[in-house]
Amino acid sequence: MTLEQVFQKIRKQERMTREEGLALLQRGDLLDLAEAANEVRFRINPDPRVTFVIDTNPNYTNVCTIDCIFCAFYRHPGESGEYTHSVDDLIAKFKEAAARGVTTVLLQGGVNPALPLSYYLELVERTVREVPSIHPHFFSTSEVLGMAEVSGFSVPEVLAQLWDAGLRTLPGGGAEILSDRVKRKISSRKGTSADWLHVMREAHRIGYKSTATMMYGHLEQDEDIIDHLEVVRALQDEYHGFTAFVPWSFKPGNTPLEKIIPHYATPTRYLQILALSRLYLDNVPHIQASWFSEGKKVGQIALHFGADDFGGTLQEENVHAAANFVNTTDTEECIRMIHDAGFEAAQRNTVYEILNVYPPPAEAA
Repeated sequence: MTLEQVFQKIRKQERMTREEGLALLQRGDLLDLAEAANEVRFRINPDPRVTFVIDTNPNYTNVCTIDCIFCAFYRHPGESGEYTHSVDDLIAKFKEAAARGVTTVLLQGGVNPALPLSYYLELVERTVREVPSIHPHFFSTSEVLGMAEVSGFSVPEVLAQLWDAGLRTLPGGGAEILSDRVKRKISSRKGTSADWLHVMREAHRIGYKSTATMMYGHLEQDEDIIDHLEVVRALQDEYHGFTAFVPWSFKPGNTPLEKIIPHYATPTRYLQILALSRLYLDNVPHIQASWFSEGKKVGQIALHFGADDFGGTLQEENVHAAANFVNTTDTEECIRMIHDAGFEAAQRNTVYEILNVYPPPAEAA
């Protein structure tokens, strides 16, 4: 099948195969990908609107025992610089964030075997009760697996207890590349692709919503990227639990993997993967552009490559900062960047309900 025939399938709203996706990734012209992805974006989300969330991304602990070689953030138990915040300290931090207009706290940490399941349950329950304006978007699949191991409960039982405490959404972290060939090299103690999919599947079965993520630009090959998109699409067919797909590129600073991969993936590669994600994931409602991980200008360009969401304001972020990669913004600049890219800006919550709409200045006049 020629590339033009693949694009014709897309225009007919027919699902592409692995082989066709790989052909587009390897041989597709960047601007052809952009045009097709933009068409699909407006088919799924017709409004010329780009959403964002006012959020913050603190961490409750940096203690971790799974030694991912792409991570500069973690510390071993007892190592200099390790920390674990108390629930009281985190609730105080969340209250401060709420006072600044934050509506979502994306909370993750290391896999810390010293923390009992009761710590996580109390954190969720108290957040919901004491800071009701904050949506708790807590815990990656790796942390859920760690809770199960420490507590002796199964993954479904842990997720059910978190649900009963008030948790309703999960971030998509921990996926990296859903290829065990790659995972054995970069995160051999973190679990398999099947483990990530198991947590997400059980969460979606209960009723959770979540994002799906992909970190590329390290040891993966093109085929691994297609494998990742394929399993995300297949799981989405089961429960439609993913709200958005979020690809970003590996940041090597201060990581063990830096010696092997010392450079950043290119903006062209990011736009290529973003556009392909919109085309391949025909059942995922939103594709998120990342001004934070790719830079503000690239983030704006990504809004013309199939993305309809601009992520969050990220008032606090520590993981990329540990890799010496820092971008910051505020609500006003986020709105302005969306307007300058040619779109109406809309503040959303974690599950993509619209909270406020900000027309471009010309329309508001």
